[in-house]
Amino acid sequence: MAPAPCDRPGAWTTGLESTVNETTQHTATEGNPTSYGFCSWHQRFAGGVRLIDVIEQGSGAGGAQYACGPCRELHGLVPFADR
Repeated sequence: MAPAPCDRPGAWTTGLESTVNETTQHTATEGNPTSYGFCSWHQRFAGGVRLIDVIEQGSGAGGAQYACGPCRELHGLVPFADR
């Protein structure tokens, strides 16, 4: 199949472009970032984890603890960014 001309001068298309307007990304609620990661409280991967605590050390690598939504509610954890 030969490329079809586009409505822009000097531009060409393949004719295989999608007409469906869809996205695979979910929009996070403003002010409430979401992510997928390891929950330090129930020791499994989960969606919507938030940073709870930053562990700093004088020498060597520090660390961080993240918690999912249910663990934050169950243990009364406040995300680091909300303090």
